[in-house]
Amino acid sequence: MACVLLLHSMYGLRPAVRQAADRLRTAGHEVHVPDLYDGRVVDTPEAGIEIKEEIGRDELLRRAVAAAAPLVGDGGLVYAGFSLGGSLAQNLAFADPKAGGLLLMHGTSDMADDVSTDIPVQLHVADPDTYEPVDWLNAWYLRMRRAGADVEVFRYRGAGHLFTDPDLPDHDADAAERAWTIALEFLGSL
Repeated sequence: MACVLLLHSMYGLRPAVRQAADRLRTAGHEVHVPDLYDGRVVDTPEAGIEIKEEIGRDELLRRAVAAAAPLVGDGGLVYAGFSLGGSLAQNLAFADPKAGGLLLMHGTSDMADDVSTDIPVQLHVADPDTYEPVDWLNAWYLRMRRAGADVEVFRYRGAGHLFTDPDLPDHDADAAERAWTIALEFLGSL
C-alpha cells in the first residue's frame, strides 16, 4: 500500500480532509496530513484566500516540503492534495525523483517547460470549475503528457469546486463517492 502525504485546501485542515485521510487509511494506506495553517480553519473562499496570502505561497511550500522531508524514501511517496494542497503536492512531486504518484483533488499548478516525470497522475475536478477553467485544464493536461506523466483527468459535471467536502456548499455526494472510488483504485495500483 502507498504512503500518502495529503495536503489541505485554502480552507485549512477541515474535518473533510481528516475524513479523507481516514478513508485512505481504511483502504490500507499510510497517510500523513500536515496542518499548513497552524490550526486555522475557515468556511469561505475569501477567508481562505486571506490566510493563504498572509502566510504566502513560498512559506506554504516550505511548510509542505518540511512535512514531506521525513517521508521521502525509496518507497515512493504519493503526493495528494485538495485545491491549493493539490497545487503544492504537484510541485513537491515534480521535485522528488522517487515520487510514487500524484493524486489531485480539485486543483493543479503551473509547471516549468523543462519538467520531466514518469509518475502516474490522477486529477478529479468539477466541470465547469471557476478555479480550474477548461482552457487551463486542457493546457495543463497537454503539458503533463509532454513531461512524460501518465495522467488521467476525471471531470464531474455540475459539481462545485470542493465537491468532496460535505460541509461546504460545493458538496456533491454522488460526485464525491465516484471520485473516491476511482482515487482508491488509483492508489491501490501504485
